[in-house]
Amino acid sequence: MDKANNSVVSEFVLLGLCDSGELQVFLFLLFSMLYLIIILGNILIILSVISDPNLHSPMYFLLANLSFVDLWLSSVTTPKMIMDFLRESKTITFGGCMCQILFGHFVGGGEMVLLVVMAYDRYVAICKPLHYTTIMSQQKCIGLVVISWTIGFVHSVSQLAMVIDLPFCGPREMNSFFCDLPLVIELACMDTYILGLMVNVDSGILALICFFLLLISYTHILLTVCHHSTDGAVKALSTCSAHIMVVVIFFGPCIFIYLWPLNITSVDKFLAVFYTIFTPLLNPAIYTLRNKDMKIALRKLRDQYMNLKRNS
Repeated sequence: MDKANNSVVSEFVLLGLCDSGELQVFLFLLFSMLYLIIILGNILIILSVISDPNLHSPMYFLLANLSFVDLWLSSVTTPKMIMDFLRESKTITFGGCMCQILFGHFVGGGEMVLLVVMAYDRYVAICKPLHYTTIMSQQKCIGLVVISWTIGFVHSVSQLAMVIDLPFCGPREMNSFFCDLPLVIELACMDTYILGLMVNVDSGILALICFFLLLISYTHILLTVCHHSTDGAVKALSTCSAHIMVVVIFFGPCIFIYLWPLNITSVDKFLAVFYTIFTPLLNPAIYTLRNKDMKIALRKLRDQYMNLKRNS
């Protein structure tokens, strides 16, 4: 990031979500509470999967990894946004901005691929139940998770490489609460039309490939369940429906932000908040409220904590 020293602009100004002082105090309290729920909810899922032997299966291993990714996804931008509600001057250094872009796309790209891996897991469980334990071995699950992180990293580095050497000489204001890549490109002192297209294509290809793989997987699963309506398939379909909800919640904002740019600031801000805060918030709620095994594991974890507290 030292290459950016030639840039005249050393920091950017974030205009945030709103201008009203009273509303900013309310949003500070609201998003602080939501962020705390995100952290606690996803950590509880991870601890439940680790501590309960009944959850030591590929599906819950992948679910724990999804919660881990959501912890990072919410932490890339949310803490700074919360603190900026209390600041009159909302600035971010050039290096901090580049870090938000790098880690945001790293985690976001990794989660896209991880959702495809989870869909593949459900496909094998429902369509090839007799070979499930063989196909979804522990070694293969770990390998698939590593692949998701690797693809996310390659995607983020390719995005960062497009903007790290851009000349920034003013203006330096971004009408957002974090460094969103399209907004950063607009501030460059050069014609960025082609570069903007390349960035959207880079993000769009990854998002579209993952989205279509998810559609194919879940369509095949639904057709299989329709032809083999057994109790096991129905139960698996119930779990699968939770995955579909997560996919819709996650990919909806991505499609509008990167594949269907509306250039409507209020809509972009709402989608960015939904993507960075409400997606990590809803994921644990969807999985825990709809999953009987997770509820039992959470109760066991609570009982273990209460016993430790009594004995201490």
